[in-house]
Amino acid sequence: MKFISMTRIYIQALYALILIILAGCKSQVEPWLNTSLSFEERTNALVDQLTLQEKVDLMRYDSPAIERLGIPEYNWWNECLHGVARSGYATVFPQAIGMAAMWDSDAMFAIADAISDEARAKHHDYASRGKRGIYQGLTFWSPNINIFRDPRWGRGMETYGEDPYLTGELAVPFIKGLQGNHDRYFKLVATVKHFVAHSGPEWNRHSFDVWPSERDMAETYLPHFKKTIKEGKAYSVMCAYQRFRGIPCCGSKYIENLLRNDWGFNGYIVSDCWAVRDFYEEDKHHVVSTVEEASAMAVQAGTDLNCGDSYPALTKAVELGLISEAELDVSVKRLILARMKLGLFDPDKKVKYAQIPIDVLDSPKHRQLAEEAAKKSIVLLKNSNNLLPFSKEVKSVAVIGPNANKVDILLGNYNGFPTNPITPYQGIKQKLPNAEVKYAQGCELVEGFPYFEAIPNEFLFTDSTLSTSGLSANYYPNISFEGNPSLTRVDANVDFIWGNTPPAEGFAYDQFSATWEGFLVPPSSGTYFLGAEGFSGFVLHVDGQELAQRKNDHRPVIEYEELNLVGGRPYRIRIEYFQNNTEYATMRLLWSTPKPNLMTEAINLAKTSDLVVLCMGLSPMLEGEEMKVRAEGFSGGDRVDIKLPNSQHALIKEIHKLQKPTVLVLLNGSALAINWEAENLDAIMEAWYPGQAGGKAIADVIFGDYNPSGRLPITFYRSVDDLPSFEEYSMSGRTYRYFKGEPLYEFGFGLSYTTFSYSNLRLPQSVISGEIITVSVDVKNTGSMDGDEVVQLYVSLPDARYPVPIRSLQGFKRVNLAAGETKTVEFMLTPSQFACLNNDMVVLVSAGRVLVSVGGKQPDAKSLATQAVVQGIVKVTGEPYLVEN
Repeated sequence: MKFISMTRIYIQALYALILIILAGCKSQVEPWLNTSLSFEERTNALVDQLTLQEKVDLMRYDSPAIERLGIPEYNWWNECLHGVARSGYATVFPQAIGMAAMWDSDAMFAIADAISDEARAKHHDYASRGKRGIYQGLTFWSPNINIFRDPRWGRGMETYGEDPYLTGELAVPFIKGLQGNHDRYFKLVATVKHFVAHSGPEWNRHSFDVWPSERDMAETYLPHFKKTIKEGKAYSVMCAYQRFRGIPCCGSKYIENLLRNDWGFNGYIVSDCWAVRDFYEEDKHHVVSTVEEASAMAVQAGTDLNCGDSYPALTKAVELGLISEAELDVSVKRLILARMKLGLFDPDKKVKYAQIPIDVLDSPKHRQLAEEAAKKSIVLLKNSNNLLPFSKEVKSVAVIGPNANKVDILLGNYNGFPTNPITPYQGIKQKLPNAEVKYAQGCELVEGFPYFEAIPNEFLFTDSTLSTSGLSANYYPNISFEGNPSLTRVDANVDFIWGNTPPAEGFAYDQFSATWEGFLVPPSSGTYFLGAEGFSGFVLHVDGQELAQRKNDHRPVIEYEELNLVGGRPYRIRIEYFQNNTEYATMRLLWSTPKPNLMTEAINLAKTSDLVVLCMGLSPMLEGEEMKVRAEGFSGGDRVDIKLPNSQHALIKEIHKLQKPTVLVLLNGSALAINWEAENLDAIMEAWYPGQAGGKAIADVIFGDYNPSGRLPITFYRSVDDLPSFEEYSMSGRTYRYFKGEPLYEFGFGLSYTTFSYSNLRLPQSVISGEIITVSVDVKNTGSMDGDEVVQLYVSLPDARYPVPIRSLQGFKRVNLAAGETKTVEFMLTPSQFACLNNDMVVLVSAGRVLVSVGGKQPDAKSLATQAVVQGIVKVTGEPYLVEN
């Protein structure tokens, strides 16, 4: 009995001790790490512990660790415009403008869901290895939903086109796919940008001031942003570089008031990168004199997070009385709360998204999705006499053009790096294994613009005797060339795409440096372009002079110079390269050589081939974000003209003289004025920058394994003369809604290998002001091939007493129809979709006619006569109905 009693005493004592230990452990859990508390309670508790300097540090995009409080380092800068970008291998979908050409909301969600899977998997893999740098986080600065109001804008490729309705309907599912549907945690944070009313020019965006009218703001520049906040629940907004009505966007209280007070936005605002610096620099906006004033101005206008180096000055700004610490607390709490909602302060086992495995990257499922997206995005612009599809029994094919076999043409900008990209030339070769498929460049993209290739081994030598081919290489296990090299060898040339594979055994793939030395001997005298591309940094010297350099950059940009080289003369080459924590190691020594016979070679190839595929267009080296482009027709990343460059046009005309079956495939990010080509060629396709599977998708469409179904998300104009000034932000004369001229190809246009007809349009004869209009129509595939049709609904207001668009897209659905099949498609038009703005900017539904057009394109005489479009009138009666904002 005594033994039992003593045992019981010991057990009770042990139990009490365990309770004490557990209580002690519980008391040691800091409240911001206590998952039983709400995110808001945890955030407030954490902010209460921060010093002023720590608060300021947390408002930087590259936020350092605060070790005493258990806050890890975090970098807010991440990109996923059409796949996880600048972060190593990832599935690369069509560029945003190509995704828009799908006109497919469901596909947008599926793509974003795949992207966010890959982003989550990457982040947790990085974190497990102590990596928390740029492009390794969970807060993504995508999508770009600016209106592509003018085809000259170089960044238009990043958008969903010119229409606010289409943009909003595509952006909302994309945001939902990124942010997930968990009731507690975000999968990622999506950022809509660039707010507000931004679409070039690129060259003056740091000083430009835009003054759109209230009507243009309400009808064009704001509706899609509003939709992404109210319906998409985007948790982050990026403010733009330019001034808006005299005030820099990132310092505009108007913008914050619109977001937070009018639309109910409760997330955080981030500046565009180094935009706050523009506030005080003399050659930029220069609305204040100091960095302290600029930083205070931005925070007081609601810009919580700074991409740039201005916000460290907030510490002094508080000391100077320009801003209070309490004002900083508001922004810091928003930022900490976002990190809380991503689960970054919780154990991974509590966050379901943290369980996504790393093998989801470029998985078979995602590859298939990228291929389907590429096929859906291709727009057939012309197909006279049903030239396409070509027969796969063809014996020989000439694939010609500067865009036929370049990987960068697939990727656009803000891109990741696919494991198996397929160019058009490669896709056609794979499609026709029994045919003779040959390639010729044919011409330059633009006259005098370089066409880069790796410098071959035969022109490189280790020393001045020119007796040994290649370059002498030294590899170091650090990023600063310190100590003796761990590996010395002769490399045949410098054309390395290591990715996440180390350059040799014993090296880390993300922390090493290398040098290459030797001599370059050009084969002939002439004008060369010599340069290099490398992540994350390099310096290229030629004959002892620095020719090109790039420092700590994760973007695929080629730095180069134009040189006159003497054939047979040795030029000393030295390259210093370092790889510092990027996930895609690459170093390439590149040149563009004189090629006087490009056109002759292409014509000779075409003469001996049964078919010709011309791959023309533009390039992300010509159009994009604030670029240093030296080419006729281009300026600062934008375009001066919208014609196809003369070098390409001249080649097309010569090929056309051969009277060979020919298809023109355009690869570009913006509209082209291809007037002669549209008049004279029999077949034309728009393929955009189609992503990793672009070559396969193009081949599938050309040879009939996929029925083209893309539709234009932008207007193709005939001339730049049809457009107002690029710097004019009035919508008058722009886009299909306000352009009164005759476009080359209209918004919503796209052909198919089959035909569709519309009938039995059903809509009410009249509705009382404020009621919903229900619309249904029968769509029939009247051809012999299965295919997708994009059913489009447009609204016009012929009786409006106020200025209104010519017509506005207010509904669309992609439907698949077998040959001979009929489906009924239904729409519901809410009052806001057939309302107009009065002169006081009040949204009203007034009595009068509503013209509803439904079909596979915009209505015109031909489409109405052939029943490709049907129309009906609904009469609105009753008193004016005020539409709630």
